[in-house]
Amino acid sequence: MPRDFPRTRRVGEQLQRELATLIRDELSDPRLGLVSISAVEVSRDLAHAKVFFSTLGDQQAADQSLHVLQGAAGFLRRLLGRQLAMRHVPQLHFKQDHSLEQGARLSALIDSAVRADHQDDEDDPEH
Repeated sequence: MPRDFPRTRRVGEQLQRELATLIRDELSDPRLGLVSISAVEVSRDLAHAKVFFSTLGDQQAADQSLHVLQGAAGFLRRLLGRQLAMRHVPQLHFKQDHSLEQGARLSALIDSAVRADHQDDEDDPEH
C-alpha cells in the first residue's frame, strides 16, 4: 500500500470535490448516468490522478459512463486548471469503484448466514 502524504491527500480531496461539481454541471452527455466520485488517488509527483466513480444501474450503464468520462478527461482537466491554484493539473484516469457493490453483496451474504443460523437454532429441539 502506498504511503499517504498530506499534500497528495489534500489535492485528491480537492480534485474529488471539484470533479463532482464539474461532472454534474458541465457534462451534458445523455450516455452519462448518475455518477458519484467516491475517491481520487493522486501520485506523489502530482502528475496522475486515479478517479474512482460509481454509478446507478447495470454494468452496461457503468461501462458507458466510463467511456464518456474517459473521453471528457481532457475537457475536465482544462476546467480544473482554470479553477484550481495549481501549476500542473494531474492527468485524470477514471476507474469504476466496485466497493459499493461488493459491500452490498457481503452484507447480503452475512444476512443470509445469520438467517440460516437462526433457522438452525429454531429447528434444533435441544435449544
